[in-house]
Parts: sequence; C-alpha cells; structure tokens
Amino acid sequence: MTQTARIPLPAAASGGDVATVPDRPTPLALGLLAVGMLIPVTLPVPVLRGLVHERFGVSELWVAAFMSVNMVGALLAAPLAGAWADRTGRRRGPIAAALAVDAALFVALAQPLPFWLFMLLRFVEGAAHITALSLLLSLAGDRARLCGSGRVMGFVGAGLTLGVAMGAPIGGVLGNVDPLRPLWLGAGISAALAIACRFALGELPRTTGRPTLREIVAAVRRDRALLVPLAYAFVDRFTVGFFTTQFTLWMKGVHGLEPARVGMLLGLFLGPLSLLSYPFGRLAERGSRVALVAGGSVVYGVGLLTLGAWPLDALPIVMVGLGVASAVMFVPSLMLTTDLAAPAVRGTALGGFNGAGSLGFLLGPLVGGAVSHLVAHRHGAALGYPAAFAVAGLAELACVALTLRALRRLACAGRTA
Repeated sequence: MTQTARIPLPAAASGGDVATVPDRPTPLALGLLAVGMLIPVTLPVPVLRGLVHERFGVSELWVAAFMSVNMVGALLAAPLAGAWADRTGRRRGPIAAALAVDAALFVALAQPLPFWLFMLLRFVEGAAHITALSLLLSLAGDRARLCGSGRVMGFVGAGLTLGVAMGAPIGGVLGNVDPLRPLWLGAGISAALAIACRFALGELPRTTGRPTLREIVAAVRRDRALLVPLAYAFVDRFTVGFFTTQFTLWMKGVHGLEPARVGMLLGLFLGPLSLLSYPFGRLAERGSRVALVAGGSVVYGVGLLTLGAWPLDALPIVMVGLGVASAVMFVPSLMLTTDLAAPAVRGTALGGFNGAGSLGFLLGPLVGGAVSHLVAHRHGAALGYPAAFAVAGLAELACVALTLRALRRLACAGRTA
C-alpha cells in the first residue's frame, strides 16, 4: 500500500497549507523506470544492418526510415498522452497498459513478416512507447514541485540517458549472435515494467482542477515561451537521429567495425550523458539553466560539426566529450519546460517536449541519410557521413543563435533561472 507523508505543497497548489501526499513515486523510482523504458529504444541500433538491410534486402534509406517511422507514431501520440494526463490525472494504469502493448509489438517485430507490415508495427510501437514515456514525465513534473525540479528531473534525465547508453552496447553484443535478439530482450523488459508499474508505482493526487481539452489547448497556445525548450528538444533529438543511423552505417560501411565495437562507441557518448545528468540537474537547480542549455549546446554543436575530421583512434575521446556536452544541456532543457508551463497543463507541455523530440528524431535519420547519400554519390562514402554530421552540428548552433535572446528575456522576467 502506498505510504503517505506530510510534505508542504507550493502555495499556488495548496493554498499555503500542508497537504498529505504519497511519498511514492520517489525520484529514484522514477529514474529506474526511465532506465527500463529507454533500454529497448537503442537495443536495435548497432544491428540495424542485419535487422533491416540484410533481413529484408532493402536500401540503407529504408534503414533510416525504420528508425524514423516509429517517431511518426510518437509525434502523434505524445501531445495527446500529455493532454490526457492533464485532463484525467491518471498515469499509473495507462503507463502499464502502454508498456504491455509495447512488449507485444516487439514480439511481433521479431516474427517473419512482409516489410510493409514490419514498418506498420514499428509505427504503432513508437506511439505505445511515447505514451508511456510522456505519462512518466507528467508524473515526474508533478513530483518535481514537491522534491525540487533539479533532483527529480536529474534522476529522470539520468535514467533516460542511462537506458539509452545501456541499450546500444547490449544490443551490439546480442546482435553478434542474432539481430533479432535485441527485439526479444526489449519485449521482456517492457513486459516486466508493465507488471511493476501496475502493482508498485504510486500515483500523486491532483493539486489543480481538471481543465477541459479546450482550456488545455488555449493555455498552451497562449504561452509562446514554451516554444523555446521545445526547439531544443527538437534539435537535440534531430542530432541524435544522426547517431542512430549514420554513425552506425559509417562505422560499419567505411571502417568495417563489428556491432559490438559500434555499440561501445555509442556507449562512450551516452555513458557520460547518463552519469552527469543528475549532477548537472542539481547544478541547474542552484544556477543558471539558460547558461547551461546555451553553453552546452554550443560545445555539442562544434563537436558534431568537426566529428568527421577526427581519426578513428581519436573517436573514443571525442564521443566522451560529446556526451559531457550533452549532459550539460539535457536536464536543464527539461527543467525549462517545467519552469515555463502552468501547473494545469504541465503534462501537455512535457508531452509537447516529447513530441518535438520525436519530430526531430523522425527528421534526423532522413535528413542525415539524404545528405550522406547525396555527398557520397558525388564524392564517396568517406565524405558523405562526415557531411551529414556537419549538418547536425550547424543545426545545433543555429538553435542557440535563434533562441538566445528569448532565453535571456525569460530569465530577466523571472520565469526561469
């Protein structure tokens, strides 16, 4: 049974009184749940060639489409899931249901299917996964009001990135034996999480009214400031989309690396991101979120822009540096969203954050694939992949240039730090 504790709510939520709220879910529990949700996402990344290209005999452009099509489902489902959470206040049961559906879809993807059905199921899997993740972030956003946004979002951000970091190397090892094994493991993890959520995840009581869908839409449209963190969510996931496809194909096609080593390199990028998300979240709680988001994005953008110029032996160090730069900006950008969103529509805002990220992840592999294909056709594959990463780096730097004035204005207005 869920325990309760006397925790003072913010005056806006509680009217100045001390309210009784559950002491679960704890920030650590939310972080662990985030780990489990994100591991299945990157399990297939190191084995894309065997899972899609060789299994179905399709072009590398379809490999990129495989990583993008589930983001179409995610793009459509994320804002709806967030708005539904704001409208009903229910998260635990729907999270468990979405994870159960996700597990069933992973099993289906491992079956002998025609390629069109394989891609259709991938689309639905993206919607199921992002629904669970958006509802988790909505729950974390409510919890952040009670425990401090740096602590809660630090744990959740660390969990998200740790799950991604663990998935790539594990998928690489499993893929050396059979490219379908990452799908089976993803199904098992999602099923176990569905059971754990249904029986062990606590639920926070509502501290605001139940807005109608019209009121939710009106509140989000009224506040254009939310476009700033959504822009960073978009461009950050846009660049990650280049890693999930172009980096894997680059390392395999040009340098001949095995899936396990590709997974290791991706782990060197994602490992620092996961380990440092919590410390930088706590730092953002006490310092300037604007400085961390903008500064980290500049360093990250320059690193991406020059990625193709480094020799293979230097890539492990470069990937670690990119991971550190990502950690500087990732959790503070989440915190910007919770800072700027009104409490009654926080779930919708975080769903929009996920939706913007999904759009970025949808376009990233497609744009990366198109750029590398075009440049490779004219100048060879050795230049095609680095050109794609140069585009990703320029996109990150452009985002900072376009939003820096707005970030400073929001900080001066006291809406964020």
